[in-house]
Amino acid sequence: MDMLNSLRRLTTAVGVSGDEIKAAAVAKELLSAYTDDIRTDALGSVIGTIGTTGPKIMLEAHLDQIGLIVTAVDEQTGFVRFDRCGGTDRRVLAAERVTIHGEKDIPAVIISTPPHLLDKADENKALPFDKLAADTGLTPEEAKKYIHAGDRITVNPRFETLLNDRVCASFSDDRAGVLAVLRALDILKETDHGCQLIAVFASQEETGGSGAKTAAFGVQAEEAIAVDVSFAKAPDVSGVYADLGKGTMICFAPGLSKEMSNTLVSLAKENNIAFQVEVAGRSTGTDADDIAVSRAGVKTALLSLPQRNMHTAAEIIDMKDIEATAQLMAAYVKMRGGRNDA
Repeated sequence: MDMLNSLRRLTTAVGVSGDEIKAAAVAKELLSAYTDDIRTDALGSVIGTIGTTGPKIMLEAHLDQIGLIVTAVDEQTGFVRFDRCGGTDRRVLAAERVTIHGEKDIPAVIISTPPHLLDKADENKALPFDKLAADTGLTPEEAKKYIHAGDRITVNPRFETLLNDRVCASFSDDRAGVLAVLRALDILKETDHGCQLIAVFASQEETGGSGAKTAAFGVQAEEAIAVDVSFAKAPDVSGVYADLGKGTMICFAPGLSKEMSNTLVSLAKENNIAFQVEVAGRSTGTDADDIAVSRAGVKTALLSLPQRNMHTAAEIIDMKDIEATAQLMAAYVKMRGGRNDA
């Protein structure tokens, strides 16, 4: 599996919450290497089934990305007004190059007031969304012809390889998680692992988790492992966070299965898979929360990829952490299928 190229394809595909069609097409194509049983559900989540017998285990990562949504086209200037779609960080939007996905893709730039013209009180402030706009160069009449309320806007994707297996990409949250699930399936491809696997690439995590909630309800898995990103250490970040490149993050939280989390720790140690421990005192803020309470409840674990610069156009992850996450998921599947020697 060409992991770097797969990550490039996933992170450069457009798929803002509620409009994941293009990202879903890439995910489905990559998933087709492991199963022909692939469908897209009513909310846009991609679901693939591998195997028909044994423990039914759901491997999940969310497919959507943060972005913006058009609210109006200014009648006088043609500037495009917008709001956030998901947890977009307004601090990093000024002067950002974006694409408006209207009747056709329209390039634009978020306006940025020159520092010379700022009031003293506003010098160190990020403008609220109702003060931001995108400049397309179109007249108001032209803009209204191609752009409509509800159209999504994305920051132009970036993909750069850094040193020491690190990658800077715009939407590794959570396309890197999608890649980790695909890589786990790749490891298991030629293995009689003894489980029925359901790969779910869920829609709308960034806007409330409805994709994972409904997919889990329909899949009816016995157990689930969700994969997302979490916070990596950085110079301006305080708290107990993980190190880039030192392995997958195994989460312990009230809503997760402690049994599964403990088992993942044991398997990581037995198989020399790099891991770190993450603790959440309440909810995890990921799809794992919604999966765990689906139907009558699903035993759920959460693996996270350390990431810097979350919810920006320059998210940084480490390919070694993706590999460790995939290896641990594969080890868990083989253990549950009674195929530890597979």
